[in-house]
Amino acid sequence: MLRVLLVSTNYAPEEAGIGPYATQAAEHWAAELGAEVHVLAGMPHYPQWRTAAAYRGRWRAEEVRAGVRVHRRLHTVPRRQTALTRALYEASILGHGLVAPPRMGRPDVVAAQLPSLAGGVLAARLARRYGVPFVPVVQDLMGAAAAQSGIAGGGRAAAAAAAVEGRVLRSAALIGVIHETFRERVVAMGVDEDRIRLVPNWSHVARPSRPRAETRARLGWRDGQTVVLHSGNMGFKQGLEVLVAAARQAPDVRVVLMGDGNQRDALRELAGGLPNLDFLPPAAGDDFPEVLAAADVLAVAQRASVQDMSVPSKLTSYFAAGRPVVASVAADGGTAAEVLRSGAGVIVPPEDPGAVVAAVRELAGEPSRADDLGAAGPRYVDAELSREAGLARVTALLEEAVGEVVHRGRQPRSPRAHTERTNTERPGTERPNAERTNEAGAGERLARMPAKGGQ
Repeated sequence: MLRVLLVSTNYAPEEAGIGPYATQAAEHWAAELGAEVHVLAGMPHYPQWRTAAAYRGRWRAEEVRAGVRVHRRLHTVPRRQTALTRALYEASILGHGLVAPPRMGRPDVVAAQLPSLAGGVLAARLARRYGVPFVPVVQDLMGAAAAQSGIAGGGRAAAAAAAVEGRVLRSAALIGVIHETFRERVVAMGVDEDRIRLVPNWSHVARPSRPRAETRARLGWRDGQTVVLHSGNMGFKQGLEVLVAAARQAPDVRVVLMGDGNQRDALRELAGGLPNLDFLPPAAGDDFPEVLAAADVLAVAQRASVQDMSVPSKLTSYFAAGRPVVASVAADGGTAAEVLRSGAGVIVPPEDPGAVVAAVRELAGEPSRADDLGAAGPRYVDAELSREAGLARVTALLEEAVGEVVHRGRQPRSPRAHTERTNTERPGTERPNAERTNEAGAGERLARMPAKGGQ
């Protein structure tokens, strides 16, 4: 039986950002491959940046979800994102994971979702100790995030974050990247391009099924009013001030910010009670696609400094909803490239509320064009971003890494051998001096990492 360890700070019951992808991949491996899957995760906290009530006050937790054994470790959860609070967040993930790794038999492969970068360090260390392949999937580039974040101290942290990130990625057997724009930067870190595989995220939500008019009436969105919806994390890098300013410039347009995040309170204060700007909590899982489809325009925003370090995971859900996308992002970044490739939206300059308003009004005045753009999204999902295709790609990445080990003559352990290892050797007891030195160096560099706004 194949035994897999996935290190992902974000995991179910989180429904936004990286968590759904980690969860669906792990559950797929357990159900379809018949693998024994363990996940080393944090406490659920995203996108609210508050530990979920059911997990508060717990240092560690272990649970089985859909056939996957989840090992959770306590970490800090900063309500306010700064370089210092992000460093403490990463350091606490690294420290608790090193002190208390999962109690399990020897895995055949260790996978990881990056970020968190601390999770990547943990996964690389565990793979090295067990002598098995390490396979990270890069969702965001933390070194580039530091350079492009615009947060005080971010520039100084960029080199330190990139150094840790580069060392982690160079230790990998294979590397998955969710978008082609990441490939060049990963190669620049000294990674052989032959070890990089494209594994795009997939649409992890159901298609809308209820009439739009029914959902709009329930939400209080009147007929004839143009509704612009942004869904997801309200973090620093999103630069959602542009949508607040757009609402102020266009009182006839209803702007809805749905979700949570560390900038929500600041955005609400900035809005100052604008009557055409609504703040909604994250929609429940079943209702989420219906709310997206009820809007007239779906908005994605990023600060002008954000170019190629992140592609928002919300895009896969937006495309599935069948509504046109207006992206206020850098024209030469990965987000713009994905929107244009889908044919489902338009690009406007970042941090330019007038451009957002003009694009929204143009779509409202040309409903046939808006419908054409919206219809392109589901077609793109079916052709490129289906759940089946996405899970097949990430599973092939895992199997290729394990297959290379088999090709070199080191067969995966049998279930009995795994059991014997568990009974005779507790994980964490073998700590060569070189490992401790490397981990200490990684910890020092992680302490200089930047804040990250999230998806």
